[in-house]
Amino acid sequence: MADSRIYPDRPFLAVSAAIIRDGRVLVVQRARSPAAGLFTLPGGVVECGETLEEAITREVLEETALSIEPVGLAGHREVIACDAEKRVERHFVILSFAARWLAGEPQLNEELAAAQWLHPADIAGLETTAGLDEIVAEAFRRVECGPDRP
Repeated sequence: MADSRIYPDRPFLAVSAAIIRDGRVLVVQRARSPAAGLFTLPGGVVECGETLEEAITREVLEETALSIEPVGLAGHREVIACDAEKRVERHFVILSFAARWLAGEPQLNEELAAAQWLHPADIAGLETTAGLDEIVAEAFRRVECGPDRP
């Protein structure tokens, strides 16, 4: 079966979570293309009929076995990758959430190669997806201020 996310006829909506625990954030290393080897946040594609909070809670549980509490949006990113002929090979709109860790320890699925709880300053030394440090900084602001304050 063909992957409809490769050479799509529309963008795909995805979610990710900057999960905060004891002053650290969980970063994961992708094991598969298109971001293989890069450090990023756990997440994935929103399924039809799912709310954004349901999607991020499910995706984090599937990828890491962690239970989380989404707090609010921490930002967004658009990923548009083109092939050598300049055709759109992938297009994702990713809504990144700030979230609190509730329970569990990371148990990786086949999509992830590694997971680490890091202080935000430690992210600078990693090869990451674009804008990860900005999303993490906003997530810390959201978790510290609460969902109703900017």
